[in-house]
Amino acid sequence: MEKQMAIRLIISLSILVMVTAAAIDKTPKAVEKWFKNLPYAKQKTTKFHFYFHEIFAGDNETAPVIAQANITAQSPTFFGMVRMFDNPLTIGPEPNSKQVGLAQGIHGATSLTEIALFFDFNFVFTTGPYNGSSLSVVGRVAESQEYRELQIIGGSGIFRLAQGVATAKTYFSSNTTVIVEYNVIVRHY
Repeated sequence: MEKQMAIRLIISLSILVMVTAAAIDKTPKAVEKWFKNLPYAKQKTTKFHFYFHEIFAGDNETAPVIAQANITAQSPTFFGMVRMFDNPLTIGPEPNSKQVGLAQGIHGATSLTEIALFFDFNFVFTTGPYNGSSLSVVGRVAESQEYRELQIIGGSGIFRLAQGVATAKTYFSSNTTVIVEYNVIVRHY
């Protein structure tokens, strides 16, 4: 009997958290009120660990080329190639792992001397307590580095005024797919 009550309590609390996250008032008056209360808000730290799945060829492509320079085809670094992406974020590295959100944005090859990309995108959370919230990410990714550090420069919903760091490491790479492991730590109110 106690076990059933504990399960009901956990389910009820989970639903309450999800409803609260989805119910963040985004009207101009509500945002203004939020800012007025900001001096009294306690800063929180949240950590995430998930995998980014990018497919750049084939039927299920998530990152098509949207522009390229006249020299891209001759460049060993793909200089000038720009892709728009809408990549799944999952709990595990397997493509069929539970999806927690999407990485939506743009990246372009910016170096003539090494494979390096400029990224500007959002982690968009689509399930769980952060559903409807996002984190804005920007930074440089040099493929030669084992760990790449990107900046969290803001967010929406629960993550208004967020700041933090996203550390990326390639988990798997082929001619058509890349899976990147992300560890994110973010401060927010």
